[in-house]
Amino acid sequence: MEQQPAEGRPAGNHRKSAGPGRGRITMWVVLTLLGLIAAVLGGTALYVWNGLRPASAGAPVKVELKKGMSPFQFAEALENEGVIRNAFLFKYYLRYKHEGPHFQAGVYELTPGMTRDAIIAKVNAGQIVKPETVRFTIPEGYTVEQIADLLSQKGIADKAAFLKAADADRDWGEAAAVRNIPKSAKLEHRLEGYLFPETYEMPKNSKPEDLIERMLTELDRKLDSLPDNWETALANRKIDFHQMMTIASLIEREVVVDKERPIVAGIIYNRLAKGMPLQIDATVQYALGKPKERLFEKDLKVDSPYNTYLVKGLPPGPIASPSLKSIEAALYPAKTDYYYYVTKKDGSREHLFARTLAEHNHNIEKSNEIAKQGGAT
Repeated sequence: MEQQPAEGRPAGNHRKSAGPGRGRITMWVVLTLLGLIAAVLGGTALYVWNGLRPASAGAPVKVELKKGMSPFQFAEALENEGVIRNAFLFKYYLRYKHEGPHFQAGVYELTPGMTRDAIIAKVNAGQIVKPETVRFTIPEGYTVEQIADLLSQKGIADKAAFLKAADADRDWGEAAAVRNIPKSAKLEHRLEGYLFPETYEMPKNSKPEDLIERMLTELDRKLDSLPDNWETALANRKIDFHQMMTIASLIEREVVVDKERPIVAGIIYNRLAKGMPLQIDATVQYALGKPKERLFEKDLKVDSPYNTYLVKGLPPGPIASPSLKSIEAALYPAKTDYYYYVTKKDGSREHLFARTLAEHNHNIEKSNEIAKQGGAT
């Protein structure tokens, strides 16, 4: 006879089984976590991919990488202009690729839609936008006033502002020759003679100070092309650099024919050595302020430290911007016994040279006779 189970006691195996339910819950938790991780990773990957892919195509824009700006700051400028999508990611891309240290400052024309590597290559190569420029030529023998007039007429610089800058007692960056100018109240214009005559190309809207500094550094560059012994030659002449530039400016304003420059330089040194007044008409023209076709006796009496008819020795400074050939002549004058010269007046723009005053007077008569004959020799 089958026994009935005791009241309150279950029949069969009395241990409680885990069953399939708990396993399914564990599996669900694991899958959920894996799903969340996959979603985060996928979202991150999508964020990185989207942030690093080229921006939507657009019109070219100009972006400036300023001096001292870090590559990271430049990345922010790129994002602001729409060239890249995400500056934050671009920064880390630069770090990952070890890029940035060779970026060159300047303004770049970049197009939204460029790849990040194309942007990096362009900035590494320094392919900057060339600024709009102006081109002008300073003729040999021009004064500071004439240079200011020329730049004003061409709309490149205000005359008053240029002259004010040229007369300022200040440093001019790395320009070296200009440091030889003495501090003297007698100077008509402080930078007279130091603004080298040349053809220049400068960014449009350059400040007068920028124009001046460029001309001053050009003088340095031209001096570097002189023979290595030029400073020794200067010392042998027993004059300083400023005096040499003054003599070069006198040669520039007095001589047109290149072969005569060293001869006239020699005459200047001969007269200085003998204590004779230079009596150079160009210094009187400078003292008068305006060039005159012909000087009269009263002009030779103008009260000015630049008037070499009244003042012995050199004027306080240059009277114009000398060419390199005049500078060379001042450094390497011809050795002659000449003390005088006069224009031939035959159209050749050459001179007649003399050793004595009597010979000089004869040359003057000869020159006047040539002029009367219509310039024919």
